[in-house]
Amino acid sequence: MSTQSMFKREDVTSGKRAFSMSRTTIESAFYGNNVERMNDLKKAYELARAAAGTVTTDMPVYKPEEIGIPDGAKILLFNDGETVGRFAGARVILGEKGVNEGEIAEVLREAMFLTRYKKMYHTQAYIGLDTDFIIRANLLIPETYENTLYNWLLNFQYLTPFYDDMYGKSKPIGDEPDIYIVSDPDYKHPKFPNGLAYFDPEHNCACLLGMRYFGEHKKGTLTLAWGIANRNGYASCHGGLKRMVRKDGAAHVLGVFGLSGSGKSTLTHAKHAGKYDVTVLHDDAYIISSENGSTVALEPSYFDKTQDYPLTSGDNQFLITVQNCGVTSDESGKKVIVTEDIRNGNGRAIKSKLWAANRVDKMNEPINSIVWLMKDHSLPPVVRIENPVLASVMGACLATKRTTAEKLAEGVDKDALVFEPYANPFRTYPLVQDYEKFKYLFEHRNVLCYIINTGHFTDKKIPKETTIAILEAIVDGTADFKNFGPLSEIKTIDVDGFVPNFKDGVYIALLKKQIEGRVEYLDSLEDFKGGRDALPSEARTALISVAEKIF
Repeated sequence: MSTQSMFKREDVTSGKRAFSMSRTTIESAFYGNNVERMNDLKKAYELARAAAGTVTTDMPVYKPEEIGIPDGAKILLFNDGETVGRFAGARVILGEKGVNEGEIAEVLREAMFLTRYKKMYHTQAYIGLDTDFIIRANLLIPETYENTLYNWLLNFQYLTPFYDDMYGKSKPIGDEPDIYIVSDPDYKHPKFPNGLAYFDPEHNCACLLGMRYFGEHKKGTLTLAWGIANRNGYASCHGGLKRMVRKDGAAHVLGVFGLSGSGKSTLTHAKHAGKYDVTVLHDDAYIISSENGSTVALEPSYFDKTQDYPLTSGDNQFLITVQNCGVTSDESGKKVIVTEDIRNGNGRAIKSKLWAANRVDKMNEPINSIVWLMKDHSLPPVVRIENPVLASVMGACLATKRTTAEKLAEGVDKDALVFEPYANPFRTYPLVQDYEKFKYLFEHRNVLCYIINTGHFTDKKIPKETTIAILEAIVDGTADFKNFGPLSEIKTIDVDGFVPNFKDGVYIALLKKQIEGRVEYLDSLEDFKGGRDALPSEARTALISVAEKIF
């Protein structure tokens, strides 16, 4: 499936999918005489290296010629200012309650007008890495933000003859137009003092104003790509997916869903001490076909936290760029990076596709298991949900805690338990569409559902090694699942030190509180955004049934 880049003249009219007030305002800025096309990755590297504030480290990029950048390229570091994470409060989505396109369009027109005083770069990339799903995206960004342009081309698939041919051979996705995104990190509007991330998802366009952090550009692009996938028969996934083949040849395709800091990257890239032949699709963004269960990766590289990778880590060999980290001189006087979030939280890096030598861009084998990664201290290390409705609603009530990947509004408790449906805060369409797609996978494609707690059980931290051992037991078929207390549709396994005690009144009270919290969350969706994210009554009924059987 591919998007549409050009239009017949008779189709350039109101009422056609590609044309709206927002889309036309945004796309028109790409054609100004102050705009320079920049699709050459090697030149983008040189521009980023020469940009004011860039640190060219003395750390070489591994096999740069295979990535498409110049021989001898070095890892580039560029740091933002105060904000080093995403800010959900800046997101404004057309179609949600209270969003007036006419009012937003005034802001867009002023911002687009002021770009005339700047040299702007127009670059393009592909999102999706197979003829089943490959769409084209366009980014417009001012001079001095060459590092953002370079990172965007590295994160997604820059244009090459191979991918141009793939795009050309892909069947058009109905009347879906290409993605267009304008970014001006320096523009601030009085109505949006902390920045604006505006999306017109139905017309595949966005505008990022006052947003420096590269993660806003990455996730902003994925926001629109996931919306296109959702409209065209795919479940959009913020998580990782891998295939594990046992020594006897049996294969298991497993997807893990979680927010930053939940362990999705760690679990996706776990080596398992050579017990399996492991193939990785991606650790952050992919889609699942409702038709046949196959999966397609949306990005070639990885935008990962550097918190757990000290300078001496072997994984740093695969870094291409680094953001919001430090730099120092080593014993030889070489400029090297300072990671581990010493400078600030949420240090980030783009790692090349070569980091996972076992990467593929598509898996034809249907997915076998979906794992909701949660940080909910009422849950043991793992449970299996055997009711499709309950399995999907637990994904819709995925519990976690905020991380340093986000900039929080004033007064928000960073330690409070929050619910983030399907670990995807980037949805631009009604939640019920994800709910129905995942329920369909559980009910009609026989996908198994697990919840793995990567936080604490009661007051005891669950070690990473325990979690990995659980994954291996699932794949090996050796996990001895039994009823979770009085519940036959939820099962668990005994893990030393983490066995729930249903005779303990304190534990029962905690479990009750967490289930009631999920019910309250579903109830809140009835009014939130005008009820746009409300789920069918069966979702609430499934949770109430669990509560009644326990209490």
